Amino acid sequence: MKKYPFDNKYFQWGLTAFSVVAALMLLYYGIFHMNSVISGIRFFFSITAPIIYGFAIAYILSSVVTFFEEDVVYKLLAKKNRTVGKRGKKAIRWSCVILSLVLFLLLIYALIMMILPQLIKSMTSIIYSFPSYADTAEKWLNSNIERGWNLDARSIEMLNKFSQDVQNYLTNNILPRLQDMLVNISSGVYNFLTIVKNFLIGAIVSLYLMADKEKFIAKLKMIMYALFPAERVNNVIHSMRFTHRVFGGFISGKLLDSAIIGVLCYIGITILRMPYTILVSVIIGVTNIIPFFGPYLGAIPCILLILLVDPMKGLYFIIFIFILQQFDGNILGPKILGDSTGLSSFMVIVAILIGGGLFGIGGMVIGVPIAAVIYATLNTALAKALRDKELPTDEHTYMDIDCLDPETHEALALVKQPSFMEQHREERNTIFVKTLNIIMKIITFIVVNVIKYSRIAFNWTRKFSMESWNHVSDLYQQRSKELQFFIARKKEEFAKKKEEWQEKDIERRVAKAAAKAAKQQNASSEKAAEQSAPAKPEEKTEEEN
Repeated sequence: MKKYPFDNKYFQWGLTAFSVVAALMLLYYGIFHMNSVISGIRFFFSITAPIIYGFAIAYILSSVVTFFEEDVVYKLLAKKNRTVGKRGKKAIRWSCVILSLVLFLLLIYALIMMILPQLIKSMTSIIYSFPSYADTAEKWLNSNIERGWNLDARSIEMLNKFSQDVQNYLTNNILPRLQDMLVNISSGVYNFLTIVKNFLIGAIVSLYLMADKEKFIAKLKMIMYALFPAERVNNVIHSMRFTHRVFGGFISGKLLDSAIIGVLCYIGITILRMPYTILVSVIIGVTNIIPFFGPYLGAIPCILLILLVDPMKGLYFIIFIFILQQFDGNILGPKILGDSTGLSSFMVIVAILIGGGLFGIGGMVIGVPIAAVIYATLNTALAKALRDKELPTDEHTYMDIDCLDPETHEALALVKQPSFMEQHREERNTIFVKTLNIIMKIITFIVVNVIKYSRIAFNWTRKFSMESWNHVSDLYQQRSKELQFFIARKKEEFAKKKEEWQEKDIERRVAKAAAKAAKQQNASSEKAAEQSAPAKPEEKTEEEN
């Protein structure tokens, strides 16, 4: 058998030495020229962005293409007992690929058309309402100024200083940066157009990747088997299949979960009659793809939008979102996703933070499945290393043990050394028991005496109360008799006085009648005398004289 040059041990030594030196040089350059490395990586990703987008779109739509092919087209052909040749299979593949891509683009277009009009409407309503808010604030300030604010000199000085600081900030910071802000806006528009261009090119690339995916995978396997040992290539293939299972299960499950949450959110806020139903539902559904932090990132802008319309509805929306996320986290999410990642909550948070810090929103989405793959790969390598050393691979074996026997590799139980407190536990228990007995005796003595003297006090109180009641009753009866005697005596005196008053009244009336009769008699006698006397001449008055 002919030996290849890389089978020579001297060639392997030289290759190893060259690799070590190259790795050290790259490490040195990476440490002391980190900015250049980062800029180079960004430049590389900016160039290969359309290809990366194409791979991502192809991976997402690959299962859709397989569904159209196997579950729709080929099943219909099998029912009709028709066979397809090589060209027919290729035509079917291209038809399914184009149909999947068109549906994907239509879905994105529908989401944009649902979000964009509502967003424009909300922004215009805020802009149109801003003058009214400003007028209200101005009227409030003018009314307060007219009434006069009872501010001291220090408060007025603080207001003047604040207004001066605001004016200086606007003059020195905001105005000089307007040009930079315009540049940033233009660069943002350019970046957006670049992303759209890369996405469209990536969609075209994904067509060819999905159309010939079996050929690409077969060619990659051929290259790997040609360069590396078969055992390592098999391990890599199994790892990639596990990665596909974790990625595909997580992404598809998360998309389904987010779609259900979006629909439930739309139904709920429609029943509650809240504004911006479509916009809020789409934001909640899309951001729910991000694990752990996604629901909160989507809820914050929705809450602000609803608060601008009606604060009470904003409060109701907070309560509704909290209930919806509890339902998703405890019932719906586990039913759909299950334990597909195998990560603990701590590892999920770490993966989201690191992925978001490195790659933004996309990193937060793919950080969890990547961490799950890395975790599973490390577990596989760890289990293999333990099996090579004939050590147990079960994690629970290493819990609460002292160590492993170096000869039998069996777990030795952890023998806890008694502490000082444990060594003197009996003595402490004895002292504690004695102290407790003394305390119980004291408590018993106190309780018995309290009960005893309480009975004595109760009996004495009852006896005293009965005597007091009897005394009060006798005194009441005596006072009642005295009062009755007093009332009877007063009645008799009143009757006597009444008789005396009546007698005196009768005497007074008789005297009055007699005086009146005498007066009338005198008057009649005088009248008779006047009539019998002669008439006298009238005397003239002084005026007449």
